[in-house]
Amino acid sequence: MKTIFSIFLLFCFHFAFAQESHLKNLKQLTFGGDNAEAYFSFNGRNLTFQSNNKAWGLECDQIFNMSIEKAARDTTYRPAKISNGDGRTTCSYFMPGDKQILFASTHLGGKECPAPPETQGKYLWAVYDTYDIFVSDLNGKIVKQLTNTPGYDAEATVSPKGDLIVFTSDRSGDLELWTMNIDGSNQKQITTGLGYDGGAFFSPDGKQLVFRSSRPKTDAEIKEYKELLAKGLVAPTNMEIYVCDIDGKNLKQVTQLGKANWAPFFHPSGKKIIFSSNHHSQRGYDFQLYMINVDGTGLEQITNESIFNAFPMFSPDGKKLVFSSNRNNHGTRDTNLFIADWVE
Repeated sequence: MKTIFSIFLLFCFHFAFAQESHLKNLKQLTFGGDNAEAYFSFNGRNLTFQSNNKAWGLECDQIFNMSIEKAARDTTYRPAKISNGDGRTTCSYFMPGDKQILFASTHLGGKECPAPPETQGKYLWAVYDTYDIFVSDLNGKIVKQLTNTPGYDAEATVSPKGDLIVFTSDRSGDLELWTMNIDGSNQKQITTGLGYDGGAFFSPDGKQLVFRSSRPKTDAEIKEYKELLAKGLVAPTNMEIYVCDIDGKNLKQVTQLGKANWAPFFHPSGKKIIFSSNHHSQRGYDFQLYMINVDGTGLEQITNESIFNAFPMFSPDGKKLVFSSNRNNHGTRDTNLFIADWVE
């Protein structure tokens, strides 16, 4: 009986994994804590990401630079910490040349981790007004501050062309997308619609942006959004995926799925978008990766393992996919980084 049960479990595991047909040679890169928003270097050899791994002495998210080769072969490998350990950090990205890393940090607002928000039982994200965007070298020395306006400046990513940075800011009174030159100059507001616009990435040719957005429509939704934003909070439970040109023109809604659709990234072809969504879930917290055409057709489920898969990014050559998942966490709350060969 035990043998039959073991065979049944083995069959179920292989059957479930086989359904993730776009992913091959899946490898786990981190082992403990919450590890997220891992993004490739321009040469595809490294990842910059944020982690709060207690085993690394962290109280809240800090930025790390990982050698993919070392992490794939050594489970005890500890990536180099890039942020200085003060405050909370988020949303790191390699700068052109892979000698510097961009990230947002609250450290100018204090050395302590900002207190978590009062959510009153709701699932909310904090929009800390002490976040600014910085550039550090690979030894952790901050070489430049790119934003210095009051309020939230974070979620910055870099164009594949190496000429522009997109980020989210509330400096105009709402959470909008902005762009700036790679040196921080010429900061321009790109979106204007009421609601949270964030998590933007450039298309492979650098001509478009894809991002997540909450667009409150009813009087009640608008009232709630504005009240939460005044408290430095957003409710990420109702978001859809949008695309626009890098100047904000030709804005189009890609998904109309309901619930939370977020963490989008362009497929190497520039014609599809991979993203995380719980639209299929009856219980809310079950996020899987999906792919969809830019015109909103051809929705395809990519993952089915575990109940959290998010932050997908293709390598610059389009051959690999990195993402965060709580698979294989042995019943803990850990979210780890995984990398796989991408199969079309």
